[in-house]
Amino acid sequence: MPETKDPRLNETNDRRDFMRLGVAAIAGATLLPELAAARSGSDDSALATAPFELAETDVQQLQRGSASGQYTSKRLVEMYTERIAAFDRSGPRLNAILEINPDATTIAEQMDAERKAKGRRGPMHGIPVLIKDNIATADKMQTTAGSLALVGSAPPSDSTVAAKLRQAGAVILGKTNLSEWANIRSAHSTSGWSARGGLTKNPYCLDRNTSGSSSGSAAAIAADLCAVAVGSETDGSIVSPSNNCCLVGIKPTVGLVSRFGIIPISHTQDTAGPMTRSVADAAALLSVLAGVDSRDSATALAQGHVEADYTKFLDASGLRGTRIGVVRKYAGFSNDVDRLLDDAISAMKYAGAEVIDPVEISTIGKFDDAEGLVLQYELKEGLSRYLTWLGDTTQVHNLKDVIKFNDDHRDQEMPYFGQDLFLQAEAKGPLTSSEYIKALEQCRTQSRSEGIDAAMDKCKLDALIAPTGGPAWTTDLVNGDHFVGGSSTLAAVAGYPNINVPTGFVFGLPVGISFFGRAWSEPTLIKIAYAYEQLTKTRKPPAFLPSADLAVKR
Repeated sequence: MPETKDPRLNETNDRRDFMRLGVAAIAGATLLPELAAARSGSDDSALATAPFELAETDVQQLQRGSASGQYTSKRLVEMYTERIAAFDRSGPRLNAILEINPDATTIAEQMDAERKAKGRRGPMHGIPVLIKDNIATADKMQTTAGSLALVGSAPPSDSTVAAKLRQAGAVILGKTNLSEWANIRSAHSTSGWSARGGLTKNPYCLDRNTSGSSSGSAAAIAADLCAVAVGSETDGSIVSPSNNCCLVGIKPTVGLVSRFGIIPISHTQDTAGPMTRSVADAAALLSVLAGVDSRDSATALAQGHVEADYTKFLDASGLRGTRIGVVRKYAGFSNDVDRLLDDAISAMKYAGAEVIDPVEISTIGKFDDAEGLVLQYELKEGLSRYLTWLGDTTQVHNLKDVIKFNDDHRDQEMPYFGQDLFLQAEAKGPLTSSEYIKALEQCRTQSRSEGIDAAMDKCKLDALIAPTGGPAWTTDLVNGDHFVGGSSTLAAVAGYPNINVPTGFVFGLPVGISFFGRAWSEPTLIKIAYAYEQLTKTRKPPAFLPSADLAVKR
């Protein structure tokens, strides 16, 4: 494309000229042009109800199909790209995908040739994967956290997550939309909205929220726009979108997956993790992502805890003989959700688990303010460090620059909500501040030794459970989010693992249950979560309803 000026950004385009033209240009340039042309004028309603060959297909099935010659990796890329054109760019217009990797087809062809010549590298060989737009890639794609401020910036290398996916032979198909800056910009935000991508819609009910901040990853996998996706979480941003979109989401122990090259909020709580339609797929993807990395000091603690293959813990009888504690303090906000929780408990007992109900954790709610302080301090320091890594490829070099960019581009960046959390973070001092040190110590003590660890020690538990949240709320750009329920904070602040598994529906809207526990207990949680999933088989594909069907409660 010829060099142009983007009126929103008011600066000359660089080597990624076409991406600076905005979301419309991104959609046109990253989809195959002939595909976009073919879809124009098509019957969107027919597309939305047409059968899809890869619907609900898991990674193991895709590998069997590739081994038998039914599929090639190139064909999978083509099929998912067509699905994105039909459901993300038109039809329901989910807005889950920010861009498709222009090199995806070439990479898929290389993986096909390698499979034929040498065999596959592992379970993710040739499998298309979507990653959240805060996970850096040193390729032709953008890494922006959904913000126009980072459009055109160029990471000097892949993030460790992206590098591990490539090493495993996966095909990074594209980047997913998200709550801008991973939902840390404003306390009045609408989850799933970014200036770069607009609003992500929930495929189960298009006027309902996907939750944040891994909204695009959740909507995309729920709608079969790809095989699996990677999200990230600071507090709830994997498990909550998984709850709202009927997915399995694994928020790993902080340090199990490297954060190098991921746009940060908090070095004590951030982590990337799998978002998939099954526990088996999540375990396979976690096997690729986990590992020690010298560029992320938190991963040093994972030494001796990293498993080469988490799928070996998939045990359909994994509930038998386990002791599971119910954190009732996270229930009681909805009679319907309480009913689903009670049904889940009955199923676990039937499968041979011993359930301790309730388990009291007296510190819940006591460290919420301290968590907010920790995130503000760590955001300011961590974001400046990331932007410095980008060098002179970015026009913003610290949080103060980002705040100014947002003010200068208020119509595009802040049409619905502001940047109050950014302003609060910018006012904080260094990580040597006594306020920060005190807040961090409070968070660690009350979430760990006086929280999860204390409860599990006292009751001799293998895992804790709670409702992940309520059914998805109606998206409201005027007033912002209105969460109903939520249990992510305890495990998030502790830095401990958490797995969401679908457990039922309320008026057709998915509800999940969270399995969480001690640091590095992913093997135990995967075993329990898989057994529960196989016992209940709750997941149903979305129907892309315009609004909830209030005549059908379950």
